[in-house]
Amino acid sequence: MLYVKNVPGWERALRIAMGLAGLVFAAMNWGAAGSTLAVAAGLAGAMLALTGLVGFCPMCAMVGRKPAKGR
Repeated sequence: MLYVKNVPGWERALRIAMGLAGLVFAAMNWGAAGSTLAVAAGLAGAMLALTGLVGFCPMCAMVGRKPAKGR
């Protein structure tokens, strides 16, 4: 494996749920006047869902977050 998971299980579930909510918001508001907000919400949602699925957050690794012991 090229990386060590640095996101605990409860946070992974939360990231996936919030990421899906952002993607749903973006899909519902794609053609609306605030499409810039929809694009931003879609990108943020995609990143949250991806880091939740993979279990690794590059930004957390940059600030020195270590994986929890006993996993």
